[in-house]
Amino acid sequence: MPSVPPVPPPPPSRGTPRERSPWAAADGDEMPLPGPPQHGPPQPADVIDSDEETLGAEPVDAPPDHNAPTQNGNVTPARDVPSIPPPPPPRATLPPTRPITEVSQPRTGIGSAVTRWRGSLPEVTTAETENAESDAAVAAADPDAPAPADVVTRSAPSWLLSLVIHLIVLLILALITSPTGNGFTNLVLDFGISNEPIEDALELDLSSPQTDDLIEAPQDALDDTLLETEIPEIFETVEPAEMEAIQPVLLGAAPIEISKPMFSGRTGAMRKALMAMYGATDDTVNAVKLGLAWLKRQQHRSGYWSMVQPYSNGAVSENRTAATAMALIAFAGDGNTHLEGMYRDEVDKGLKYLVSQQDRGGFMAASARGNERTYAQAQATIALCELYGMTKDSWLRAYAQRAVDYALKAQASDGGWRYRPNEPGDTSVTGWYVMALQSALGAGLEVDPEKMKLIDKYLDSASVYYGAGYAYQPGRSDATPTMTAEGLLCRQYLGWERNDGRLQEGLKLLRTDAPFDINQQNVYYWYYATQAFHHVGGPLWTEWNNEMKVKLPALQIKDGSERGSWAPQGDRWSIGGRLYTTCLSIYCLEVYYRHLPLYDQN
Repeated sequence: MPSVPPVPPPPPSRGTPRERSPWAAADGDEMPLPGPPQHGPPQPADVIDSDEETLGAEPVDAPPDHNAPTQNGNVTPARDVPSIPPPPPPRATLPPTRPITEVSQPRTGIGSAVTRWRGSLPEVTTAETENAESDAAVAAADPDAPAPADVVTRSAPSWLLSLVIHLIVLLILALITSPTGNGFTNLVLDFGISNEPIEDALELDLSSPQTDDLIEAPQDALDDTLLETEIPEIFETVEPAEMEAIQPVLLGAAPIEISKPMFSGRTGAMRKALMAMYGATDDTVNAVKLGLAWLKRQQHRSGYWSMVQPYSNGAVSENRTAATAMALIAFAGDGNTHLEGMYRDEVDKGLKYLVSQQDRGGFMAASARGNERTYAQAQATIALCELYGMTKDSWLRAYAQRAVDYALKAQASDGGWRYRPNEPGDTSVTGWYVMALQSALGAGLEVDPEKMKLIDKYLDSASVYYGAGYAYQPGRSDATPTMTAEGLLCRQYLGWERNDGRLQEGLKLLRTDAPFDINQQNVYYWYYATQAFHHVGGPLWTEWNNEMKVKLPALQIKDGSERGSWAPQGDRWSIGGRLYTTCLSIYCLEVYYRHLPLYDQN
């Protein structure tokens, strides 16, 4: 028997694995890594194991080859194979490797291209039996020919297989998420080899199913019986503005409870209705406009107003808290706030200055001197409460509430207020604090009702003529028009009825003994008397207003640098200065809409 020629050694390794030889196993086999250059017979790692099989095909008998060596050194028949060609140049990188997966049966179709799909799809049956019989006939005729499935698998590019898979996944997701997908219960996917061209095989029917195919609920399952349910009337407590303008709130028949903001008539249709009802004129409107314009020119760049400058005829002492508060009350009375209105910028700067003066206890008049502090504190409390009530601005509520809390703590045991906290009261200071607490009630702030009741105790002690007149302090027998007007206004807010004999008698005394007389100017008295007559209405208000709405605008300066102001000369309280008399005059001319009337005018 001829000897077996030696196998030439492989070329020196370049650090990359050799390409597979024709004897190598099919896809899935792991190729041995290259070793150092060798000479002589091939090493055991280079010899193909006789038990290895090609993946997906059974061993086939081949003609004997007398040149094939056996394990005992003899030459036995072997497969007729070509001589071993030299390996091609090594690749730059190692190919991915994975272990051999034993398959007992040859696989066909797309699933045979990637072994990791085994077992991941449910078994399906196909009707393409003719293709299977044809494949078996071809394999019997030519054992060495590859299976048709292998040919299709090797010839199909990887991107095409990926495209098909992704299209199938997208189709499934579309059917699940779309409304028409609710009509499907089972979805069967059929994988196999198609005899049609690839272009035809990839056509997918994405049309929606007909509505007739969808399952419809039986008609008897639908219950169209109407059910009655109770719907709450969420708007039953809302009243239109027109009704408020025509019918003022009746509060005189019982202790006053401010159910609506006392300053809600300062803008819009309500304001126009109130002006028409209570006799406002173009002169009163223009006088207010000129007065506010004058106040605007007097504001300091830091936001405050001064009692002494920059205008002429200022007060004898400075009180920036009082001046700023009085200016803000005038602007707010005409509907201006720090959020809206023609003078919102001026109000915003003044309000920021005012709250910057407040300490933790709510006191804002520390910069004022002596007895003027208590007036400034009460006026600043009115300004904060009105601006909060008009805007409901949340950041302002804490400042307004602290000012109210200070007022309640400063109240004396006799029910009044004076120059220092808890000092027995006088009617002048008490009147300003009553207005401050009423503004707080109108704004929805917290006010102790027991403290409000205590005010009646003080007014009783300061009253004369059985309550028709009021003195400056309790124990004095002399009543004055100013203190009487202030005391009667407090009684109105605290619950006296409109037809109360004491109230009617006191107003008649004022109308007879202290009419609106420009020869005896007393703007402080005019401020309280105008409000008291306005709330009562009727003939007493008509007589007072017919004089006030003509004479007061006539006193306003119409020319020069002080245009729009009221001069303090000749006024009983001229020590307050020009800003003081101007602000109180503006309050009188805003009375038509500044506060809602307390009694029904019908």
